[in-house]
Amino acid sequence: MKRAYLLLVLFAFSLFLPACRLIPADPGHGSEKAVLTGIDLIDENLHVFAGKRVGLITNPTGINSKFQSTIDILYEKTNLTALFAPEHGIRGDRQAGSYVESYVDEKTGLTVYSLYGNQKKPTAGMLQDVDILCIDLQDVGARFYTYIYTMAYAMEACAQYNKKFVVFDRPNPLGGIVAEGNILDTDYRSFVGMYPIVQRHGMTIGELARMFNEEFGIGCDLTVIEMKNWKRSMYFDDTSLPWVIPSPNMPSLDTAIVYPGTCVFEGTNMSEGRGTTLPFELIGAPYIDAEEYAQALNDLELPGVKFRPAYFTPMFSKHQNALCAGVQVHVTDRDVFPAVKVGWAMLDVARDLYPKDFAILNASNHGCMLNLLTGSGYITADIYSLEEQFDIIDRDTAEFMAIREKYLLYRE
Repeated sequence: MKRAYLLLVLFAFSLFLPACRLIPADPGHGSEKAVLTGIDLIDENLHVFAGKRVGLITNPTGINSKFQSTIDILYEKTNLTALFAPEHGIRGDRQAGSYVESYVDEKTGLTVYSLYGNQKKPTAGMLQDVDILCIDLQDVGARFYTYIYTMAYAMEACAQYNKKFVVFDRPNPLGGIVAEGNILDTDYRSFVGMYPIVQRHGMTIGELARMFNEEFGIGCDLTVIEMKNWKRSMYFDDTSLPWVIPSPNMPSLDTAIVYPGTCVFEGTNMSEGRGTTLPFELIGAPYIDAEEYAQALNDLELPGVKFRPAYFTPMFSKHQNALCAGVQVHVTDRDVFPAVKVGWAMLDVARDLYPKDFAILNASNHGCMLNLLTGSGYITADIYSLEEQFDIIDRDTAEFMAIREKYLLYRE
């Protein structure tokens, strides 16, 4: 009888246990350690917008930690009068390079002006009902990601038309300690590289705004609404913030980590993985020998990375519906992974192994895509050994780190 009673008590206690489990802390405003982005702190900064007509550059990444849209927040709390769309549109539904037209937003009834295509810089007409132009976009930490130049053009317009510019700051997904790359030669200035910075800059979008404004002479009336609790050592998955895809081919943090390196393949006849589920992680072409290419890359013993032979068929973009062979880039230690060196090494090895098939798109054109992406002419011209290319990266990175120091907002 006692044994039966004991079993009954244990059974009842086991039913009670799930109700007693520890409940994790709310990652939102209730947690002191939660990273709060600029838009999370709007209530502390409403005085900036008092009595002003507000314009907003944003897309689906413009949300607070409670998943509320920045559009909705500013529409409720300020006099929001106009919206502005970067590449991929305000809803993030346009592929890279697609033309985005101006239109009326159904939810707010506000005009959405396109800042991608023929008109990248806001005009006087677009800003006639705006006193303060704001931006809330998630950058990915790479020189050639166009959102930072949408910001730069908007800042130029604000300086020209005497408008205030406000940045709601957000984390750099790759953290803020490491920078890597070559400094862009302004002879190759374009919408994928307007200023002499390196590919992986290690700065938040607010810090970049400060650099663009002072170092490169924009000179607008700039305010950065800083984050709270963000530290430079944080990758995006350390922040507890939701990953909202910044663009259609940036599905994850893993993509963003390799992107500063493998994006160079956009300037070649090799697929950079667009049209697959692993853009910028899968690199290849129909003419590649996957085993040979992977072995040659692994023989370089680059830190923090392994290359696996891979086969894939892009559903769109280069080599659409054609079987490609190549590699998948597996980052084994992101803290030591040199993305830019890896990308340049992958390009160098492909050019050496397949000289009859590998091609740089429009190589004879000064403004060919590879020149614009590398911010130089020497990679296309193939005048330096891989070791010499790495030396350029090391030299330019050290120079850039010294330049960026005064513009950093977060010191931990």
